[in-house]
Amino acid sequence: MTQSGNKVVIFLGPPGAGKGTQAERLAQEEGLTKISTGDILRDHVSRGTELGQRVKPILDAGALVPDDILIALIRDRLAGMDAVRVIFDGFPRTGAQAEALDLLLEELGAPVTAVPLLEVPDGLLIERIVERGRQAAARGEPVRSDDTEEVARRRQEVYREQTQPLIDYYGARGHLRPVDGVGTMDEVYGRIVQALG
Repeated sequence: MTQSGNKVVIFLGPPGAGKGTQAERLAQEEGLTKISTGDILRDHVSRGTELGQRVKPILDAGALVPDDILIALIRDRLAGMDAVRVIFDGFPRTGAQAEALDLLLEELGAPVTAVPLLEVPDGLLIERIVERGRQAAARGEPVRSDDTEEVARRRQEVYREQTQPLIDYYGARGHLRPVDGVGTMDEVYGRIVQALG
């Protein structure tokens, strides 16, 4: 596939919907850079940077990191690219973030291409997140602070309260592509590719 030209894909869906896994695969197959604000922030926490120390209590509580920090991270990440060929995983999460991202992308001449929305029932999402934590513990790996049932439920509430308006926002702009997120990884990936057309 050609590497030239801008392509901006934004994955939407609640925590535990499989956005990270699917975004990773799509990035590899389409020659896109996956930008996960969660990964960037966790990296800062693990390295104990000033930013990491600022956001650790926020992440541990399952709350959202302030917009100014996230937009600055993204601006920095996109600034060096010749062509903006990216997948956003877990960002934006609010209407304000979406508007700020649109302004940034407009500056760079790289508007949003498509917004797949992974749809998965709440009960299944909680199970997936708690199981991810169990599997990490069983392998002797560190368990993410947000991989507990209590934090997972809180994150679902935060998602519904603050992120749901993005569906309307991108729907009104003709970018939204709803995708059934239940099934095998291959089944869901096939639906995503089909939705992106």
